[in-house]
Amino acid sequence: MASTETGTVKDGGAPAEQDGAGDLAGLEAGLDALETTARTGRASFRKTFVEKVFPPLVAVALVLVVWQVLVWAEVTDSYKLPAPSAVWDEVREAWLQGTLLEYIWTSVSRGLLGFLMALAIGTPLGLLVARVKFVRAAIGPILSGLQSLPSVAWVPPAVLWLGLNDSMMYAVILLGAVPSIANGLVSGVDQVPPLFLRAGRTMGATGLRGTWHIVIPAALPGYLAGLKQGWAFSWRSLMAAEIIASSPDLGVGLGQLLENGRTANSMPMVFLAILLILIVGIAIDLLIFSPLERWVLRSRGLLVKS
Repeated sequence: MASTETGTVKDGGAPAEQDGAGDLAGLEAGLDALETTARTGRASFRKTFVEKVFPPLVAVALVLVVWQVLVWAEVTDSYKLPAPSAVWDEVREAWLQGTLLEYIWTSVSRGLLGFLMALAIGTPLGLLVARVKFVRAAIGPILSGLQSLPSVAWVPPAVLWLGLNDSMMYAVILLGAVPSIANGLVSGVDQVPPLFLRAGRTMGATGLRGTWHIVIPAALPGYLAGLKQGWAFSWRSLMAAEIIASSPDLGVGLGQLLENGRTANSMPMVFLAILLILIVGIAIDLLIFSPLERWVLRSRGLLVKS
C-alpha cells in the first residue's frame, strides 16, 4: 500500500522531482552540446585572414614605416641604424651565397633536439615531484631556483666541463628548459580536481595507468604552459651559448651570426640575425604550440569564437 503510493505521487513526491531534475539536466546537456558545436565550427578563409593574418601584417608594415622614417630623419648615424633596404640586401646576399638556410637550420635543429631531450627528462621529473611529497620537499625549491637562474650563467661552466662542441650546447639547453617543463607539469597536476583522482581509483586507474589516463590529461593546460616556457628557455639558452662559444666545429648558427655582425661592426648583419631569431620563435609558436593550445581548448569546449 505504502509502496504503491510512493510510486504514483505527483504533488510534492520524490519521483516527480527526480523526473524534473532529469529533464533539466538533459536540457542543459543539449544546450552545452549545441554551444560547443557552434564554438568549434570552422571559420571561413576571409574571416581567418581578417582576424589572424591581417593584423600582424599591419603591425609589421607599421614597424617598417616607422623604421624608415627614423632613418630618413637621421636620428642617429647610419652605421648604428641601417635602413630596411640595407638589411634586405644582407638577406639577399646570404640567400645567394646559400648560407641563409644553413644559419637557420643549424640553430633550429639544435634547439628542437635539445628541447625534445628536455621534454624526455622534465616530464617524468615533474610527475615525480608532483606525486611524491619527499621528492617535492627535496628538489622542488631547487627547480624553482634553477628556473629563475639566467641560462647564460651555465655557458662558462658548460664550456669548461664539456669543451666547445654540441654536447655543451645541449647541456645549456637542458639546464635552461628542464626546470620550466617540470614546474609546469607540477603546477598542472596540483590543479587536477581530487574528484577526478577518486573517480579514477574507483574505476581501477591507479599507478601508471592512473597517471596516463587521469593525471596527465587533466593537467594538460599547465603542462602545455610549461612546454611553451621550456621552449622559450631552450631557444634563449641556445642563442646565449652560440654567442659566447664559437668554434669552427660548431658551425654558424643564428647566435654566432649575431656575434659575427658585432665583431665586423655590421649592423645589417646584426639586424638580420635578430630578425631571423624572432621569426623562428614566432614560427615555432604558430606551427606547434598554437595548434596544441587550440586542441586542448577544443577538447574542453572552451574554444570560443565570436
